[in-house]
Amino acid sequence: MIPHVPTTPSPGRKRPTIRDVAREAGVSYATVSRVLNGREWVSPEAVRAVREAISRTGYTANPHARSLATGKSGSIAFLLTEPQHLLFEDPNFSVLLRGVAQALSDRELTLILMIASTPEERARTIAYLSGGHVDGVLLVSPHSGDPLLSQLVRAEVPIVACGRVLGYEQVISSVMADDRNGGRSAVEHLIGAGCGRIATITGPQDTAGGVDRLQGYHDALIAHGLTIDPGRIVHGDWSRESGAAAMRTLLERSPDLDAVFAASDAMADGALRVLREAGRDVPGDVRVVGFDDSGLAATTEPPLTTVRHPLDRVSEEMVRLLTDVIAGRTPLSITVPTTLVVRASSPA
Repeated sequence: MIPHVPTTPSPGRKRPTIRDVAREAGVSYATVSRVLNGREWVSPEAVRAVREAISRTGYTANPHARSLATGKSGSIAFLLTEPQHLLFEDPNFSVLLRGVAQALSDRELTLILMIASTPEERARTIAYLSGGHVDGVLLVSPHSGDPLLSQLVRAEVPIVACGRVLGYEQVISSVMADDRNGGRSAVEHLIGAGCGRIATITGPQDTAGGVDRLQGYHDALIAHGLTIDPGRIVHGDWSRESGAAAMRTLLERSPDLDAVFAASDAMADGALRVLREAGRDVPGDVRVVGFDDSGLAATTEPPLTTVRHPLDRVSEEMVRLLTDVIAGRTPLSITVPTTLVVRASSPA
């Protein structure tokens, strides 16, 4: 017996419909619909008959028709609120994007990449999202005070953010690393190595990650009776160049510093470059610890001790939580633990 091989309908051939599947399977139209939508109350025999009929007829779902029937687009926006170049320069964004893409693919959802860092981009973004073109938004790197946040909330689009959204904790769900404890573990590692003049290069203070990692720095110094010197605190913007600029400032303000905690691996890499240029040995003269454990950390010179930000788990949890929010569940936040990864820039 020659097995049946389903074929894609040619342009002149009628596309198989649900009714064709029902007739082939010997079941009702409603039964086929329940099987296709994953509903309960369908016998195993009926499910098997429908699946075999789909195979024989070559039926495929019409996404547009399904969208009209369900009111769902089947699309999710990955919305980055940073300048476009950071998507390619900061390894965290690409890692997060890859993880989200896989998690959405596993759920047969389509990813739409959107960037909104300028007023014009924000306006286009809000117009598109308000038009019902996506079922939800995965919001990446939100900044407090950004008018986009209030516009998103008013648009009533289901949202899950990567990181706590300052001022919107009660209305926007989030998945975050334990930034505060991660920052504290980084600085306590430096203290344990004998460092007492520890500087920090912070992330932006209009982001939860920037605020919480700096608070972790404070926590560790206070717990160990060390003075918090404002001259040893310089703010960056997550980028390599901001880390380099901050390191130059720190060497001018506090030339006797013996350690630096940078709130991102990219900023730590910039700091390492400036320390080399200044003739400072790492870790002999100055120890350096970063945050993220991105692919960059193992390739710096020397390899970077850092706090692992588990972006693979964060991306999966963001997608899972967004499907809950779309289903009408109450917004909530999930915190994922971090771990310290010790390398040559600050050995144990």
